[in-house]
Amino acid sequence: MNRCGILILALFLGLSISNFGAVQAQESSLFGFGPEEARQQRMLEARFDASLKRENMKEWMKRMTQRPHHLGSAYGKENAEFIASQLRSWGFDTTIEAFQVLFPTPKIRVLEMTKPEKFIARLVEPELKEDATSVRTVEQLPTYNAYSVDGDVTGELVYVNYGVPRDYERLAEKDIDVKGKIVIARYGESWRGIKPKVAAEHGAVGCIIYSDPHEDGYFQGDVYPRGPWRSQDGAQRGSVADISLYSGDPLTPLIGATRDAKRLPVKEAPSLAKIPVLPISYADALPILRNLGGPMAPEEWRGALPISYHLGPGPATVHLKLEFDWKLVTAYDVIARLGGTERPEQWIIRGNHHDAWVFGASDPVSGMVALLEEARVVGELSKNGFKPRRTIIYAAWDGEEPGLLGSTEWVETHAEVLDRNAVAYINSDANDRGFLGVGGSHSLERFINEIAREVRDPERKVTVSERARAVKLVKGDPEERKSVRERSDLEIEALGSGSDYTPFLQHLGIASLNLGFGGEGGGGSYHSIYDSLDHYTKFGDASFDYGVALAQTAGRATLRLANAPVLPFEFTRFSRVVEKYLREIIKLVDDMREETTQKNELINDKILEVAADPKQTFVVPKVESAVPHLNFAPLQNTLDRLKQSAQNHEAGMKALFVASPGMQIEAQKSLDEILMKTERALTKSEGLPRRSWFRHQVYAPGAYTGYGVKTFPGVREAIELRNWKEANDEMEILAKTLDRFADEIDRATKILMSGTAK
Repeated sequence: MNRCGILILALFLGLSISNFGAVQAQESSLFGFGPEEARQQRMLEARFDASLKRENMKEWMKRMTQRPHHLGSAYGKENAEFIASQLRSWGFDTTIEAFQVLFPTPKIRVLEMTKPEKFIARLVEPELKEDATSVRTVEQLPTYNAYSVDGDVTGELVYVNYGVPRDYERLAEKDIDVKGKIVIARYGESWRGIKPKVAAEHGAVGCIIYSDPHEDGYFQGDVYPRGPWRSQDGAQRGSVADISLYSGDPLTPLIGATRDAKRLPVKEAPSLAKIPVLPISYADALPILRNLGGPMAPEEWRGALPISYHLGPGPATVHLKLEFDWKLVTAYDVIARLGGTERPEQWIIRGNHHDAWVFGASDPVSGMVALLEEARVVGELSKNGFKPRRTIIYAAWDGEEPGLLGSTEWVETHAEVLDRNAVAYINSDANDRGFLGVGGSHSLERFINEIAREVRDPERKVTVSERARAVKLVKGDPEERKSVRERSDLEIEALGSGSDYTPFLQHLGIASLNLGFGGEGGGGSYHSIYDSLDHYTKFGDASFDYGVALAQTAGRATLRLANAPVLPFEFTRFSRVVEKYLREIIKLVDDMREETTQKNELINDKILEVAADPKQTFVVPKVESAVPHLNFAPLQNTLDRLKQSAQNHEAGMKALFVASPGMQIEAQKSLDEILMKTERALTKSEGLPRRSWFRHQVYAPGAYTGYGVKTFPGVREAIELRNWKEANDEMEILAKTLDRFADEIDRATKILMSGTAK
């Protein structure tokens, strides 16, 4: 065991002793279940665990990663048909739903340095004798960024660090302008699509994105094939569509991309990148970066290449030429149903995507095979007498990689019935050795914590909850460490975007969870030709132990949501994070006010200094307007009410399952109808300002964060834009939204207290 492992387990032991009594008391019950029902559920889960077979996962991964299976590929369709045939054989009513979506692929890719010396980028990931599938180059997509526009541009180069907004502020301080230039940014800090978006807003005519070895290469450890990290010729494919506007097919926002759907002209699709974009390896980046002049880059901007990092512009001048085949292709979603007995109209949806950029052993097949093994065992249990209360749907999505296409088009096509029937969506994606990661709706935080306290980590032999808490205490930021010390369970993450939960949670308001293990498998293969069976079984989860752990975790979540007499939604934890987000917003405003005051005082001091000395010249920068005192009272009042509503509901659940024998079936159904719609109450049909597709008022990806979440997005982004009227308006909207949410909780509590349907 390494030193970090010893430290983590030592810390875990200190934590577990203090919480042992509380955990022991919880083990005899299940939230949403009565005592006898909980006993039966645990017996079912024991049978489920005993039937899981890791050898199935390895065999399926070998089969699914034999050939490239990107969206629109022949093998992508074959994989969908294979998945469907398996699910049918296990007893699921299975269909394949097809959608016609825009998916451009490269026709021309040229990157060359024309000054001060000639260099032509290779733009190729070479074959490796240690990686069997790397020799299969005929069907694979080359390295490129999907939804880049066509372009033929030449310009001086400017290094922009990660290419996020604050980096351009630093460049402006050095009087470096990217207008008419081509920028080069390194991967990291933000989702890749933000980099060309911000570059275009600052007038750049092209964008190059490279993987610096500091984040993803030899600085981190041995490179592939000796180690897991990205080698000098590896490059990261990926989409650069503006997913902060909407996910899914760029030509059919808000409607399903069926064959006869009305489509936007390609040139009018708002989510496409505005300038040509190309990803490259650090071997191709090195000669170009070496020829940059201008000021030295700030220390924190310097990567691990053997050069002095300069900003430019020039003298390095590059020519970038890209042309794409702008075609429609077919996305194949596999949908498998196991009907519920008592409440078939209530759906528990469990999904993972099946498409990859190339072979995709880690992303997404590691998650997909765990889902398949989970479904196989559920089907086996069903054939031997198990019948869920609610309908279980297993989904294998296509087109996730280019922008959540398969899941989004399915959600948009079936929005009305999903709004009526969907209880929850449980997502997974890539899976690896390491620590449990959980994000999602905080009304499911207590529920998933119960599960995390029961699944055992296959390496450390402690619960996955305890191990996740321990690593946060050792490696987490101050806020994470504080949270671990103050509470006995995990605070789950709020979800932004980046996987197939987005259309469910943020478009329709369906309570969602995103589950997966990782953190110990190294990097390097992401979106490259080397995300292969050989890489995964050497450096990832070689024994598929964490595939089993994912199946146990997501399987319990699926089965408990399907079987619980009363849906296990709980709201005190939600009210706690709402209070936290409100504190963050208030602090944001206070910090902005202080920064604005300090900045303006410095400007005024400089003006006075120049006035006293006529020899000095000074270009007066823009003076920021003062930050007003915003009215947080509506939100604070609503929060007080929400806390009380949540506490009343918790008391009602305790009374139902501890002090009384339960409630009538019809009352349970009425209660479910309210609980499953509570997340819907957090949405607004008009959506967020400037991006109506995103309807959730508590969680959304930020306009300039990509995958990263913005909590209270309408309020927070209005403040960041210094649009004070909009900020006040959005606070009123958010307060009314949370009031509606509290109304629904109160309705549920009324049924709990009465025990009869109303």
